[in-house]
Amino acid sequence: MLPRRDSKTCRECAIQIDRSRELDRFEYHKLIQGAGGTDCRDALLLCLSDRLHPFQGREFMNKKMLGALAAVALLAACAHKETGATQGTGAAATSGPAPGSEEDLVANVGDRVFFDFDQASLKGDARATLDRQAAWLQRFGSISVQVAGNTDERGTEEYNLALGQRRANSAADYLKARGVADARITTISYGKNRPTCLEHSEQCWAQNRNAITSVR
Repeated sequence: MLPRRDSKTCRECAIQIDRSRELDRFEYHKLIQGAGGTDCRDALLLCLSDRLHPFQGREFMNKKMLGALAAVALLAACAHKETGATQGTGAAATSGPAPGSEEDLVANVGDRVFFDFDQASLKGDARATLDRQAAWLQRFGSISVQVAGNTDERGTEEYNLALGQRRANSAADYLKARGVADARITTISYGKNRPTCLEHSEQCWAQNRNAITSVR
């Protein structure tokens, strides 16, 4: 059972608590005093509980504890909501290219196939890339593409324009054979005029012998 406090003790304790507001928390804990060695804050609660019916005093203290617990729960819920919003924003920021876009074709399918020197026939890896392109075009049925044929820098302008056209036709014909409508595909040849690599080496020339598919 809680010890009773006389009215003088309660008044002194209330005055001391009021003054303690001017002290920082550390100094206040150093100066805590109360009759019988108890914290003045505890003494004040005892004074209040003494003036209430025993059950009322207990109810008063329970309400204080419930209020503190409710505040903690509210803060935790707010922190959880804020963390979820931050994670949602991060997910949106790291999303990939839009489906059906040029970027999607380049990143997830492959937009070009390569040819041997002075050749326009498709190799195995080129057919695998065109299979993926055909599947992608079947998925996005409203998209049309252009296939551009290119060559390396060796040879005349006229010869390379013709060779580039044969390469574009080879890739386009393969896509049509895989079910892509003829009306959705156009071809063009740039010959040696649009190299992707500018060095004068076999490794660089191999990159320029290609047919590139792009979204129109």
